[in-house]
Amino acid sequence: MDPHLTCEQLSARLGISVETLSYWRRHQKGPAYMPIGRHVRYRIEDVLAWEQSRLVTPDGRAAA
Repeated sequence: MDPHLTCEQLSARLGISVETLSYWRRHQKGPAYMPIGRHVRYRIEDVLAWEQSRLVTPDGRAAA
């Protein structure tokens, strides 16, 4: 398994558009990314950490 996701792969995973990912990068939101030439890649471990940081418990509190 490739340890990096393309913008298209991450947008499909999150159910958002590639344009939203671009917006997030311009506004320092979303998971960490790596610019590689004209391409952007997301490390799986960074995506998983970002997803975990977004987790909210049923009582509405952010998970630890």
